[in-house]
Amino acid sequence: MNTLLITGGAGFIGSHLSKKFISAGERVICVDNLLTGNKNNLKELLKHPNFVYIQHDVSEDIEYSGPVEYILHFASPASPADYQKYPIQTLKVGSLGTHNALGFARAKHAVFLLASTSEVYGDPLVHPQPEDYWGNVNPIGPRGVYDEAKRFAEAITLAYHRCHGVNVKIARIFNTFGPFMRSNDGRAIPNFISQALSNLPVTVFGDGSQTRSFCYIDDLVEGLTKLLYSGFNEPVNLGNPKEMTVLEMAKSIIDFCGSKSKIEFRELPQDDPRVRQPDISRAKKILGWKPKVSIQSGLAKTIEYFRKSAGDNR
Repeated sequence: MNTLLITGGAGFIGSHLSKKFISAGERVICVDNLLTGNKNNLKELLKHPNFVYIQHDVSEDIEYSGPVEYILHFASPASPADYQKYPIQTLKVGSLGTHNALGFARAKHAVFLLASTSEVYGDPLVHPQPEDYWGNVNPIGPRGVYDEAKRFAEAITLAYHRCHGVNVKIARIFNTFGPFMRSNDGRAIPNFISQALSNLPVTVFGDGSQTRSFCYIDDLVEGLTKLLYSGFNEPVNLGNPKEMTVLEMAKSIIDFCGSKSKIEFRELPQDDPRVRQPDISRAKKILGWKPKVSIQSGLAKTIEYFRKSAGDNR
Protein backbone atom coordinates (compact mmCIF):
# COMPACT_ATOMS: atom_id res chain seq x y z
CA MET A 1 0.00 0.00 0.00
CA ASN A 2 1.33 3.43 -0.99
CA THR A 3 0.63 6.63 0.91
CA LEU A 4 -0.36 9.68 -1.14
CA LEU A 5 -0.55 13.17 0.34
CA ILE A 6 -2.93 15.44 -1.58
CA THR A 7 -2.86 19.17 -0.85
CA GLY A 8 -6.18 20.80 -1.66
CA GLY A 9 -7.69 17.36 -1.24
CA ALA A 10 -11.12 18.72 -0.26
CA GLY A 11 -11.44 20.71 -3.47
CA PHE A 12 -13.16 19.69 -6.69
CA ILE A 13 -10.31 17.77 -8.34
CA GLY A 14 -8.58 16.85 -5.08
CA SER A 15 -11.67 15.11 -3.69
CA HIS A 16 -12.07 13.05 -6.86
CA LEU A 17 -8.41 12.02 -6.63
CA SER A 18 -8.84 11.10 -2.96
CA LYS A 19 -11.73 8.79 -3.85
CA LYS A 20 -9.83 7.33 -6.81
CA PHE A 21 -6.82 6.30 -4.73
CA ILE A 22 -8.81 5.07 -1.74
CA SER A 23 -10.84 2.86 -4.09
CA ALA A 24 -7.53 1.57 -5.50
CA GLY A 25 -6.52 0.38 -2.02
CA GLU A 26 -4.04 3.16 -1.26
CA ARG A 27 -3.70 5.36 1.84
CA VAL A 28 -4.56 9.05 1.36
CA ILE A 29 -3.55 12.00 3.52
CA CYS A 30 -5.73 14.99 2.60
CA VAL A 31 -4.39 18.43 3.55
CA ASP A 32 -6.72 21.42 3.04
CA ASN A 33 -7.39 24.72 4.81
CA LEU A 34 -10.93 24.86 3.32
CA LEU A 35 -10.42 28.35 1.85
CA THR A 36 -12.24 27.14 -1.28
CA GLY A 37 -12.44 23.40 -0.54
CA ASN A 38 -15.44 21.72 1.07
CA LYS A 39 -15.18 18.99 3.69
CA ASN A 40 -18.57 17.67 2.54
CA ASN A 41 -16.81 16.49 -0.63
CA LEU A 42 -15.03 13.95 1.59
CA LYS A 43 -17.91 12.78 3.79
CA GLU A 44 -17.87 9.25 2.36
CA LEU A 45 -14.13 8.99 3.06
CA LEU A 46 -13.81 10.51 6.53
CA LYS A 47 -14.53 7.22 8.32
CA HIS A 48 -12.38 5.12 5.99
CA PRO A 49 -9.41 3.56 7.82
CA ASN A 50 -6.98 4.48 5.03
CA PHE A 51 -8.01 8.13 4.84
CA VAL A 52 -6.63 10.93 7.03
CA TYR A 53 -7.82 14.55 6.89
CA ILE A 54 -5.57 17.34 8.15
CA GLN A 55 -6.83 20.94 8.16
CA HIS A 56 -3.77 23.01 7.39
CA ASP A 57 -2.56 25.85 5.14
CA VAL A 58 0.36 24.49 3.10
CA SER A 59 1.79 28.00 2.82
CA GLU A 60 3.06 27.02 6.30
CA ASP A 61 5.39 24.06 6.87
CA ILE A 62 3.90 20.63 6.21
CA GLU A 63 4.40 18.08 8.99
CA TYR A 64 3.61 14.38 8.82
CA SER A 65 5.83 11.78 10.44
CA GLY A 66 4.87 8.67 8.49
CA PRO A 67 6.14 7.50 5.11
CA VAL A 68 4.76 9.19 1.96
CA GLU A 69 5.45 7.88 -1.53
CA TYR A 70 3.53 10.43 -3.62
CA ILE A 71 2.62 14.10 -3.15
CA LEU A 72 -0.03 15.70 -5.35
CA HIS A 73 -0.08 19.50 -4.97
CA PHE A 74 -3.58 20.76 -5.79
CA ALA A 75 -3.92 23.47 -3.13
CA SER A 76 -4.96 26.79 -4.71
CA PRO A 77 -8.00 28.87 -5.51
CA ALA A 78 -8.68 27.95 -9.14
CA SER A 79 -11.57 30.03 -10.48
CA PRO A 80 -11.28 33.73 -11.41
CA ALA A 81 -13.89 34.59 -8.76
CA ASP A 82 -11.84 32.83 -6.09
CA TYR A 83 -8.35 34.02 -6.96
CA GLN A 84 -9.52 37.59 -7.43
CA LYS A 85 -11.17 37.39 -3.99
CA TYR A 86 -8.02 35.83 -2.47
CA PRO A 87 -5.11 37.24 -4.51
CA ILE A 88 -2.49 37.14 -1.75
CA GLN A 89 -3.43 33.62 -0.66
CA THR A 90 -3.26 32.50 -4.31
CA LEU A 91 0.24 33.90 -4.73
CA LYS A 92 1.37 32.44 -1.41
CA VAL A 93 0.10 28.91 -2.07
CA GLY A 94 1.63 28.95 -5.57
CA SER A 95 5.01 30.09 -4.25
CA LEU A 96 5.44 29.27 -0.54
CA GLY A 97 3.00 26.36 -0.70
CA THR A 98 4.75 24.79 -3.68
CA HIS A 99 8.14 25.35 -2.05
CA ASN A 100 6.95 23.66 1.16
CA ALA A 101 5.40 20.74 -0.73
CA LEU A 102 8.57 20.23 -2.78
CA GLY A 103 10.74 20.36 0.36
CA PHE A 104 8.46 17.78 1.94
CA ALA A 105 8.71 15.59 -1.19
CA ARG A 106 12.50 15.85 -1.10
CA ALA A 107 12.61 14.87 2.58
CA LYS A 108 10.29 11.91 1.99
CA HIS A 109 11.97 10.84 -1.29
CA ALA A 110 8.48 11.07 -2.79
CA VAL A 111 7.21 11.57 -6.32
CA PHE A 112 5.79 15.09 -6.68
CA LEU A 113 2.94 16.05 -9.02
CA LEU A 114 2.12 19.73 -9.57
CA ALA A 115 -1.37 20.77 -10.63
CA SER A 116 -0.53 23.53 -13.07
CA THR A 117 -2.98 25.07 -15.49
CA SER A 118 -3.70 26.14 -19.05
CA GLU A 119 -3.62 29.68 -17.61
CA VAL A 120 0.18 29.59 -17.93
CA TYR A 121 -0.52 30.25 -21.63
CA GLY A 122 -2.49 33.42 -20.80
CA ASP A 123 -4.42 34.85 -23.76
CA PRO A 124 -2.58 32.66 -26.28
CA LEU A 125 -1.19 33.80 -29.60
CA VAL A 126 -0.61 30.16 -30.63
CA HIS A 127 -3.60 27.88 -31.20
CA PRO A 128 -4.03 25.13 -30.11
CA GLN A 129 -1.55 25.40 -27.25
CA PRO A 130 1.39 22.93 -27.15
CA GLU A 131 3.61 22.55 -24.09
CA ASP A 132 6.55 24.31 -25.78
CA TYR A 133 4.53 27.55 -26.14
CA TRP A 134 5.71 30.10 -23.56
CA GLY A 135 2.44 31.99 -23.27
CA ASN A 136 1.10 35.54 -23.42
CA VAL A 137 0.45 36.59 -19.82
CA ASN A 138 -0.23 40.00 -18.28
CA PRO A 139 1.70 39.68 -14.98
CA ILE A 140 -0.02 42.66 -13.32
CA GLY A 141 -3.58 42.11 -14.58
CA PRO A 142 -6.37 40.72 -12.37
CA ARG A 143 -5.66 37.16 -13.58
CA GLY A 144 -1.90 37.57 -13.06
CA VAL A 145 -2.02 36.44 -9.42
CA TYR A 146 -3.05 32.95 -10.57
CA ASP A 147 -1.17 32.81 -13.86
CA GLU A 148 2.16 33.89 -12.38
CA ALA A 149 1.72 31.78 -9.23
CA LYS A 150 1.42 28.70 -11.44
CA ARG A 151 4.27 29.77 -13.74
CA PHE A 152 6.49 30.20 -10.68
CA ALA A 153 5.28 26.84 -9.34
CA GLU A 154 6.37 25.15 -12.57
CA ALA A 155 9.77 26.88 -12.43
CA ILE A 156 10.53 25.85 -8.84
CA THR A 157 9.23 22.32 -9.48
CA LEU A 158 11.70 21.78 -12.31
CA ALA A 159 14.44 23.50 -10.26
CA TYR A 160 13.93 20.88 -7.53
CA HIS A 161 14.10 18.18 -10.19
CA ARG A 162 17.33 19.54 -11.70
CA CYS A 163 19.08 20.54 -8.46
CA HIS A 164 17.84 17.93 -5.99
CA GLY A 165 16.77 15.04 -8.20
CA VAL A 166 13.13 15.11 -7.05
CA ASN A 167 10.97 12.99 -9.37
CA VAL A 168 8.44 15.60 -10.54
CA LYS A 169 5.39 15.64 -12.81
CA ILE A 170 3.63 18.78 -14.11
CA ALA A 171 0.02 18.63 -15.31
CA ARG A 172 -1.24 21.65 -17.24
CA ILE A 173 -4.95 21.22 -16.60
CA PHE A 174 -7.47 22.72 -19.01
CA ASN A 175 -11.12 23.50 -18.16
CA THR A 176 -12.56 20.56 -16.23
CA PHE A 177 -16.09 19.98 -14.97
CA GLY A 178 -18.16 17.43 -13.09
CA PRO A 179 -19.81 16.62 -9.75
CA PHE A 180 -18.51 18.33 -6.60
CA MET A 181 -17.98 21.69 -8.28
CA ARG A 182 -19.41 24.50 -6.13
CA SER A 183 -22.53 26.18 -7.46
CA ASN A 184 -20.91 29.57 -6.70
CA ASP A 185 -17.58 28.50 -8.20
CA GLY A 186 -17.67 31.39 -10.68
CA ARG A 187 -16.64 29.31 -13.69
CA ALA A 188 -18.81 28.91 -16.77
CA ILE A 189 -20.36 25.46 -16.36
CA PRO A 190 -21.41 25.64 -12.67
CA ASN A 191 -22.67 29.20 -13.22
CA PHE A 192 -24.71 28.22 -16.27
CA ILE A 193 -26.16 25.10 -14.62
CA SER A 194 -27.13 26.91 -11.40
CA GLN A 195 -28.78 29.70 -13.35
CA ALA A 196 -30.55 27.38 -15.79
CA LEU A 197 -31.92 25.10 -13.05
CA SER A 198 -33.40 28.19 -11.36
CA ASN A 199 -34.73 29.61 -14.66
CA LEU A 200 -32.61 32.70 -14.10
CA PRO A 201 -30.84 34.61 -16.89
CA VAL A 202 -27.73 32.70 -18.00
CA THR A 203 -24.94 35.26 -17.92
CA VAL A 204 -22.39 35.12 -20.75
CA PHE A 205 -19.39 37.44 -20.75
CA GLY A 206 -18.66 39.35 -23.96
CA ASP A 207 -20.50 38.05 -27.01
CA GLY A 208 -19.77 34.43 -26.06
CA SER A 209 -17.53 33.83 -29.07
CA GLN A 210 -14.50 33.07 -26.88
CA THR A 211 -13.70 29.36 -26.94
CA ARG A 212 -13.00 26.81 -24.23
CA SER A 213 -12.28 23.06 -24.20
CA PHE A 214 -14.17 21.22 -21.47
CA CYS A 215 -12.92 17.91 -20.02
CA TYR A 216 -15.02 15.68 -17.75
CA ILE A 217 -13.48 14.98 -14.34
CA ASP A 218 -13.23 11.18 -14.79
CA ASP A 219 -11.06 11.64 -17.87
CA LEU A 220 -8.84 14.15 -16.08
CA VAL A 221 -8.36 11.83 -13.07
CA GLU A 222 -7.32 9.03 -15.42
CA GLY A 223 -4.80 11.34 -17.12
CA LEU A 224 -3.40 12.54 -13.79
CA THR A 225 -3.01 8.97 -12.58
CA LYS A 226 -1.15 7.96 -15.74
CA LEU A 227 1.10 11.02 -15.43
CA LEU A 228 1.83 10.33 -11.74
CA TYR A 229 3.07 6.82 -12.52
CA SER A 230 4.92 7.81 -15.71
CA GLY A 231 8.65 8.38 -16.10
CA PHE A 232 8.13 11.83 -17.65
CA ASN A 233 9.18 15.08 -15.92
CA GLU A 234 8.25 17.87 -18.36
CA PRO A 235 4.81 19.59 -18.45
CA VAL A 236 1.92 17.68 -20.02
CA ASN A 237 -1.36 19.20 -21.21
CA LEU A 238 -4.43 17.40 -19.87
CA GLY A 239 -7.74 18.46 -21.35
CA ASN A 240 -10.32 17.79 -24.01
CA PRO A 241 -9.24 19.10 -27.43
CA LYS A 242 -12.89 19.51 -28.51
CA GLU A 243 -13.23 23.29 -28.75
CA MET A 244 -16.54 25.14 -28.42
CA THR A 245 -17.68 28.69 -27.81
CA VAL A 246 -18.91 29.76 -24.40
CA LEU A 247 -22.23 30.73 -26.01
CA GLU A 248 -22.61 27.20 -27.44
CA MET A 249 -22.04 25.75 -23.98
CA ALA A 250 -24.57 28.11 -22.40
CA LYS A 251 -27.24 27.15 -24.96
CA SER A 252 -26.47 23.44 -24.53
CA ILE A 253 -26.91 23.67 -20.76
CA ILE A 254 -30.21 25.53 -21.08
CA ASP A 255 -31.44 22.77 -23.41
CA PHE A 256 -30.16 19.95 -21.17
CA CYS A 257 -31.85 21.48 -18.13
CA GLY A 258 -35.15 22.04 -19.96
CA SER A 259 -34.84 25.60 -18.68
CA LYS A 260 -36.79 28.75 -19.50
CA SER A 261 -33.65 30.83 -19.01
CA LYS A 262 -32.61 33.45 -21.54
CA ILE A 263 -29.03 34.45 -22.37
CA GLU A 264 -27.91 37.71 -20.79
CA PHE A 265 -24.63 39.24 -21.98
CA ARG A 266 -22.22 40.97 -19.61
CA GLU A 267 -19.03 42.95 -20.13
CA LEU A 268 -16.00 40.77 -20.89
CA PRO A 269 -13.51 40.77 -17.98
CA GLN A 270 -9.98 42.10 -18.51
CA ASP A 271 -7.51 39.60 -20.02
CA ASP A 272 -10.19 36.94 -20.53
CA PRO A 273 -8.61 34.44 -22.98
CA ARG A 274 -10.16 34.55 -26.45
CA VAL A 275 -9.28 30.95 -27.27
CA ARG A 276 -8.36 27.86 -25.27
CA GLN A 277 -7.64 24.44 -26.75
CA PRO A 278 -5.01 21.93 -25.66
CA ASP A 279 -2.65 20.19 -28.01
CA ILE A 280 -2.63 16.76 -26.34
CA SER A 281 -0.12 15.11 -28.68
CA ARG A 282 2.33 14.69 -25.79
CA ALA A 283 -0.28 13.09 -23.51
CA LYS A 284 -1.26 10.67 -26.27
CA LYS A 285 2.36 9.74 -26.99
CA ILE A 286 3.80 9.63 -23.46
CA LEU A 287 0.76 8.49 -21.45
CA GLY A 288 -1.41 6.78 -24.04
CA TRP A 289 -4.20 9.07 -22.81
CA LYS A 290 -7.05 10.94 -24.43
CA PRO A 291 -10.52 11.89 -23.16
CA LYS A 292 -13.29 9.33 -23.59
CA VAL A 293 -16.36 10.94 -21.98
CA SER A 294 -18.47 13.03 -24.37
CA ILE A 295 -19.50 16.57 -23.41
CA GLN A 296 -23.14 15.44 -23.52
CA SER A 297 -22.58 12.52 -21.13
CA GLY A 298 -20.48 14.64 -18.78
CA LEU A 299 -23.07 17.42 -18.70
CA ALA A 300 -25.86 14.95 -17.94
CA LYS A 301 -23.96 13.62 -14.89
CA THR A 302 -23.01 17.11 -13.72
CA ILE A 303 -26.53 18.50 -14.05
CA GLU A 304 -27.88 15.49 -12.16
CA TYR A 305 -25.43 16.25 -9.32
CA PHE A 306 -26.47 19.93 -9.23
CA ARG A 307 -30.17 18.98 -9.21
CA LYS A 308 -29.61 16.62 -6.26
CA SER A 309 -27.46 19.19 -4.42
CA ALA A 310 -30.17 21.83 -4.83
CA GLY A 311 -32.75 19.36 -3.48
CA ASP A 312 -30.56 18.43 -0.51
CA ASN A 313 -30.11 22.10 0.39
CA ARG A 314 -33.83 22.91 0.42
